[in-house]
Amino acid sequence: MLPMTQFKRFDVRDLLRDGIEPLPEIRKRVKALADNEGLIIVAPFLPSPLIELLGSEGFRSKVERGDAGSWIVYFWREAK
Repeated sequence: MLPMTQFKRFDVRDLLRDGIEPLPEIRKRVKALADNEGLIIVAPFLPSPLIELLGSEGFRSKVERGDAGSWIVYFWREAK
């Protein structure tokens, strides 16, 4: 896993609360990642479909339980 300083954080809870699908914004942020960067997604539920989707695109992931019932998922690519 990358050092924590190499991750960018994106909390999707407000978007979901407002009825906005966060996937387009997540895709934009994933596309903008440099080779040595990862993305942290904070969600109110375990985003299993996102984990599977990004996993099929070569991303590794690590899942943690956050506070107040949230989930924290780290996404990164292994160094080549």
